Order: sequence, then C-alpha cells, then structure tokens
Amino acid sequence: MKRIFDVISSCFGLTVLAPFLIIIGILIKLESPGPIFYRGVRAGKNGVPFQIYKFRTMVDNAEKLGGGTTALGDPRVTRVGKFLRRFKFDELPQSINIIKGEMSVVGPRPELTRYTDMYDEEEKKILSVLPGITDYSSIELFSLDEIVGKDNADQVFEEKVLKKKNALRLKYVYENNFIFDMKIIYKTFALLFKKIFQFLF
Repeated sequence: MKRIFDVISSCFGLTVLAPFLIIIGILIKLESPGPIFYRGVRAGKNGVPFQIYKFRTMVDNAEKLGGGTTALGDPRVTRVGKFLRRFKFDELPQSINIIKGEMSVVGPRPELTRYTDMYDEEEKKILSVLPGITDYSSIELFSLDEIVGKDNADQVFEEKVLKKKNALRLKYVYENNFIFDMKIIYKTFALLFKKIFQFLF
C-alpha cells in the first residue's frame, strides 16, 4: 500500500505541478549559472548511497565554498533559492527519487554519508527503511537554518541538532505504518500552509 501510494502521488504531483516546476527551473537558470537540479549523495536504505534530486538553491559548486549545513543568511543561497527553501519547494524533485524506489513520501530524512557513518547501533536502525521527503524531524526542525544560526553551522548541527534529529527519525522507524504516514503528511501540509499564509498576510 505504501509503495502504491508513493508512486501514484508522485506521478500525480509531477503532472499537476509541471507548469510550476518549469517556471522554477527557468527562474533558477535566469538568476545563476549552473544546473537546475542539485544532486547530492545521501545514504539510502541499508546505507546504500544514492543521488538525491533537489532544485538548486545555491550558487554552483556551493559545497566547495562552505560546509554541508546551510547557515542563517548563508551567502551561497540565491534569491530564488531563499524562496524555495522557505517553503520546501526545493524538495519537489525528490518525486523522481520516489518513482525510482530510492525514497518514499514519508520516511526518515536522508542524511549525508559522513554523518550516517557515525551512527551508533541504535541509530543504524534509521537505515532499515526508505528515507522520505517528510518525517517528524522535517516538521519539528522545519526552519533548520534559524536553529543552527549564522556562525559555525556545521558544528552547531553536529553538537546540538543531529542527535535530536536522529531521535525523531528513530521515532518514525518504531511507529512506521500507513496511518502514521497520513498523519505526518497532514501535519506537514498544515505547517506549510501556515508558513505560506504568514508570508502572504
């Protein structure tokens, strides 16, 4: 049931949102040279690395200019990128990963392999399920750049955020079922619409 829901919802979303996605791609190319998509390596199910698709929100080759965590007011982020990241629109291309069977709509957010290599035995259970676009950590840590702040973002993430994020990922693994997936999707959309409403009004 979960796989059927993932494929149908992803195909439907890509079809319905196609004009919006095309406009985003054009805006990205107009503002900054480089590819439309960012394809970073993340740890998937059983720790198998895969390329995650996102709309590019930073200048080209941003990883060579700074750390893996985006700081508040990070100068690498473009103007279009700021808008996309604010409402998580940069995550929409991960529907491609879902169709390919590398991700699910709901599941632990995929992490950089350098962090998954540091997992203890308990945290390795996170890798027993497909990673997803949204989970408990996505909701609770929605504005991660505001949490890590402007200075030493990687250090703050590793010392103050990573363990909490992993605990929320584990919570999903232990409660993993279709009903909880629907609840997480509902909470995600509720939070997203709240952010959009606050932006507009």
